[in-house]
Amino acid sequence: MTAAASSAGIRLRDHPAFILFWISRVCSALAFQMLGVVVGWLVYSLTGSAAALGLVGLAQFLPILCLTLLVGHVADTFDRRRIVLACQTLSALTVGALALAEGSGHAGLLPIYAAVVTIGASRAFEAPTMAALLPRLVPGEVLPRALAVASSAMQMATIAGPAVGGFAYIFGPAVPLTLAAVCYGVAAVAMAFIRHVHAPGPRSAMTLETLLSGLAFIRRSPVVLGSISLDLFAVLLGGVTALLPIYAGEILHVGTQGLGALRAAPAVGAVLMSIVLVRRPPTRQVGHVMFAAVAVFGLATVVFSLSSSFLLSLGALFVLGAADNVSVVIRSSLVQLSTPDEMRGRVSAVNSLFVGTSNQLGEFESGMVAALIGAVGAGVVGGVGTLMVVALWTRLFPALFHVDAMPVKVETRR
Repeated sequence: MTAAASSAGIRLRDHPAFILFWISRVCSALAFQMLGVVVGWLVYSLTGSAAALGLVGLAQFLPILCLTLLVGHVADTFDRRRIVLACQTLSALTVGALALAEGSGHAGLLPIYAAVVTIGASRAFEAPTMAALLPRLVPGEVLPRALAVASSAMQMATIAGPAVGGFAYIFGPAVPLTLAAVCYGVAAVAMAFIRHVHAPGPRSAMTLETLLSGLAFIRRSPVVLGSISLDLFAVLLGGVTALLPIYAGEILHVGTQGLGALRAAPAVGAVLMSIVLVRRPPTRQVGHVMFAAVAVFGLATVVFSLSSSFLLSLGALFVLGAADNVSVVIRSSLVQLSTPDEMRGRVSAVNSLFVGTSNQLGEFESGMVAALIGAVGAGVVGGVGTLMVVALWTRLFPALFHVDAMPVKVETRR
């Protein structure tokens, strides 16, 4: 990371706060990914129920849904660094307690769900607050590169976290739970060493108007609204993650090992694309590039859906992940740089809700359509639907489509 970051102008000696931020984000994401593997195995071993596994996802998503408006107000009113630090500390203590309970044989289903809800609530605050914090750590002109490096952290955690968690589970669930707690602890320590970079806003009363001000700002900004909604509907329609077990077992006939490769392929594509974007971030015609990336995402979804070759399917998912990462970096840069600092918490909270909604509802949509017309039909319909969204959004949001260069001035509170 250091070499790539240095070549892009993000040097350790110039931006130590960003390096600490990166470490914190990597460790937190690793912990969350390990936790997902362990909790899934624990819940299924205790219940043998697919519905119980579904409730794990619901327990993670409901806190985000319920807390979004409050999260945004808090992130814009209080010190963002301390909010993230508190969230990561709470997560470390929660997972540590679950590890102790599991090690002593007292971890039943209820404590597991309670821990999942607590972690979900913590992430509801942590994720958007970290997104709002990042633009204060680097100059605006290098923010796209910083976002690419930060995105690579998430993708590497997506690859490494489940693998580490799954291997450590061999020695009992308490081992990966302890590792996850340690990772959260390291994340908190790194965050604690970041210097104060955010002057909290005035302690205004929490009213319905202040809670909804993030939504109002997004509605008034066609670039921000177009960026967030394009991602929402593209992922909602084009996501094929939920269908991968069907493809691995019934279409490609590659079993569980092949399923692991299929799940990793998009993340590998995203990581490699992050390296490219760190060195050559998009600087001109960024609106066109983002729309083209989403269109490639849709086309790759169609290719994957129609493929009966394992290698072609891997390639399609690799391209899908790479294209998605281009879209994510440009969208995140546009949203953060187009939003005043005093509104970033609320806008990031709404964006986090949209991303969570698209991922969760996208899997639900894929599963329901597949039940009606089969997995291949569902994938093709989703990919074509993504292409239709791209065409429609060029008409609905021409200002976004014609964005040329990234805004480089980060607006701050005076």
